[in-house]
Amino acid sequence: MGLLVSLATIQVGYAAPGLKLIDSKATQETKALYHNLHKLARKHILFGHQHATEYGHGWSGEAGRSDVKSVTGSHPAVIGVDFSGLSGRSPEAIERTKLSLRKQIADTYDRGGVVTVAWHFSNPVTPQTGFNWKDSVSAPAVASIIPGGSHHEQYKAILQTLGSLANSVKGKDGKLVPMFFRPYHEFDGGWFWWGKPHCKRDDFIALWRFTVSYLRDSLQVHNFIYTFSPDCLFKTEEEYLDRYPGDAWVDVLGVDNYADFGRNGRYNLQAGIAKLKIVSDHAEKAGKLAAFTETGLESIPDTTWWTNTLLKSLKAEKLKLAYVLVWRNDERSPTHFYAPYPGQASAPDFLRFYKDPYTLFETDLPNLYRWKKWLIF
Repeated sequence: MGLLVSLATIQVGYAAPGLKLIDSKATQETKALYHNLHKLARKHILFGHQHATEYGHGWSGEAGRSDVKSVTGSHPAVIGVDFSGLSGRSPEAIERTKLSLRKQIADTYDRGGVVTVAWHFSNPVTPQTGFNWKDSVSAPAVASIIPGGSHHEQYKAILQTLGSLANSVKGKDGKLVPMFFRPYHEFDGGWFWWGKPHCKRDDFIALWRFTVSYLRDSLQVHNFIYTFSPDCLFKTEEEYLDRYPGDAWVDVLGVDNYADFGRNGRYNLQAGIAKLKIVSDHAEKAGKLAAFTETGLESIPDTTWWTNTLLKSLKAEKLKLAYVLVWRNDERSPTHFYAPYPGQASAPDFLRFYKDPYTLFETDLPNLYRWKKWLIF
């Protein structure tokens, strides 16, 4: 957005009715982030990019760099990381991953940004198949890792690795860094081993509830904000909530949607907006945050996609969404990228998207991690 625009005076020390985290022991910084984003979502949305500061189009591991910053002068407000490297590998490799994640997460927090965590983790029963479902090879593992399953203890050990990381990532202020934790995303599709065709509804709900309970209550992780995000294979609220574990187990209602926003040249913005409205409306009714947890257009061949497709959709129907995140920019592939880099065809339009008062980037953010009586925005 460039320059922060003062649009309203919002009191953030006051919690909206029913708006509370599912973790009663959540850190003060985690609580503050959750409530501050709820207030900001009335008039703004935070822009996010997966792996933005780890690597980008043609580069990797350069301190202070992101493709978004190279275009706009600011990092994204939300940085996506992934816990994929915390299981199914050697102990040495896992420790290296922990070191890298700690730095990315802590640096984002220290700059005032927000961290969201995806979890593409390898099938615990058939680790050789990775996180994707491979017909006739992958095992339907969900039933095996819930309580009573053959690989339940192995799953607990994986969660212990996640918990040890979560409880060791601190900012320069010595505080644990809050994170949006988004496990088992796009579960309504069949492309991941936890997908709908590969597990029973009750088993998926049991897996979600155990995961939250074990991290929160047994491992004492109190800096996670639990985010529920199916893909866009629903048309009604009832379908959206088909595998919902319940309000006591979810903090954020999200949706991943590439299909309605230009994938393979196909646009159905009316359908995409309708799905965002289902998510936004139900979140408000349930006292939760809502978010557009993944979207984007690979290679961004549509030079006005940012303002004519994404921004128009986000502004429709008075949606209240905390953030929108586009997928990563691969460092080697010439075509696998979802945010512009300098010289990319959509960069001028992205600058218009950036400058719109509705969108917030990292340099636009107030201190989201402190309770203040008044937040000027």
